[in-house]
Amino acid sequence: MAHINEVKLRMKSVKETKQITNAMRLISAAKLKKAKRQLEQSSPYFEKVRSTMADILLRSGKIENKYFYVRDEKEDKKKVYIVITGDKGFAGGYNHNIIKFAEEHLKQDKEALLFIAGNVGRDYFAKNKYNVNMEFDYPVQNPSIYMAREITDIILGLFGDGVFDEIYIIYTHMFSSMKMEPKIMKLLPLELDALKEKLQIDENSSRIVDDSMEYEPDPKFVFDILVKKYVKGIIYGTFVESFTSEQSSRMTAMDNATSNANDMLKKLDLSYNRARQSKITQDITEIVGGAEALK
Repeated sequence: MAHINEVKLRMKSVKETKQITNAMRLISAAKLKKAKRQLEQSSPYFEKVRSTMADILLRSGKIENKYFYVRDEKEDKKKVYIVITGDKGFAGGYNHNIIKFAEEHLKQDKEALLFIAGNVGRDYFAKNKYNVNMEFDYPVQNPSIYMAREITDIILGLFGDGVFDEIYIIYTHMFSSMKMEPKIMKLLPLELDALKEKLQIDENSSRIVDDSMEYEPDPKFVFDILVKKYVKGIIYGTFVESFTSEQSSRMTAMDNATSNANDMLKKLDLSYNRARQSKITQDITEIVGGAEALK
């Protein structure tokens, strides 16, 4: 009888867990749908900014701008890494993958300053004695263009003042609902060749220079505005893509957990039926044995 009660308690526990995982799956599915819509709506604007920068790069000669300035003469370059993790767990391997990916790039530069978005990553890197800027506290839930603008102002200010020489961002790129990979991208300084490759400018077209190109009020002003919009678009896009990847991972993880709970309930139900039948058989045997003893 004790075994039957144990199985019943186990079944109750699994059913309650299943309700939680199923609810989390539905919440993540709703957030994922919203995040995908947000990414689709913002993409045309930032693609236009990128194409405008590409057109200017095609038709301009030598770029004179502080954000294109590569400080090769410095031996010990000061670096900043913006790492986008999740605020919560239960997202499969999402947080683990991005943290381990970041650690691989920080092996030779553990003193680099880290701007961590997401409580999971902030707690991990702070606990493991990395150089984490705890004042950088931006939520990864529901990323907004206003947040991206604030972060852009911070990093452009730090780079423009010479406080740091290189700034990178580490995020999760979502190829599809089933394929997501951590990525690293150099935000600053902007490297002309890498930027042309990113904007799909080939070598032949890169030789097109239009001396009649005029900038109002001047080239520096135009590039300062354009670079700010470009970096803001990159930051916003990586936050939205990471948020989308997190929700997709959590939805998949909770869906798998719910399926496992169903499988476990089937096994427990079978065990319960066997234990109940065994108990009935035992009771009948005892009754028949008692009746035989009375004869």
